[in-house]
Amino acid sequence: MSDASDDAACVARCLKGDTAAFEPLVTRYQRALFTVALRLTANREDARDATQNAFIRAFERLDTFDPSRRFFSWLYRIAVNESLNLRRTQKPHDPIDPSMGLVARATADPVERAELSARVQAALMQLTFDQREVIVLRHFAEMSYEEIGDALSLPEKTVKSRLFAARQRLGPLLT
Repeated sequence: MSDASDDAACVARCLKGDTAAFEPLVTRYQRALFTVALRLTANREDARDATQNAFIRAFERLDTFDPSRRFFSWLYRIAVNESLNLRRTQKPHDPIDPSMGLVARATADPVERAELSARVQAALMQLTFDQREVIVLRHFAEMSYEEIGDALSLPEKTVKSRLFAARQRLGPLLT
């Protein structure tokens, strides 16, 4: 059974009163949502809150889910909105959490990893939200162009264009 059909089955069971059927959805998507929230909020606690709030909101509004669409795309939009809500409550000059594990696999030295992680996160935060969003989905959530387009309600060509612009802007920021 594919994830999409399994997701739809879980949602259907939840809507019939089997609340335990929501657990596989949480298990399947919590890491991806946390990763997205972390990149958008730049704060682990806010990312945890955004992820938890997204699952709560999704559960409360399961009856609004359109089964002809991908569940993850619907859930992703909720998570982005929760992340944005938390970002709005932050001070604009809050420091970026240097302990974030961005690109941690690039080097074995923990000090170098921490420095690289901080540089990557600082560069990401200088992108526009639209640029950051596509970079995070493509490179951190490892979504395809089609999946990103579905999640953001954008044509695949627009996704590619935004990714190109974001990468062009990231290059100088990281050198």
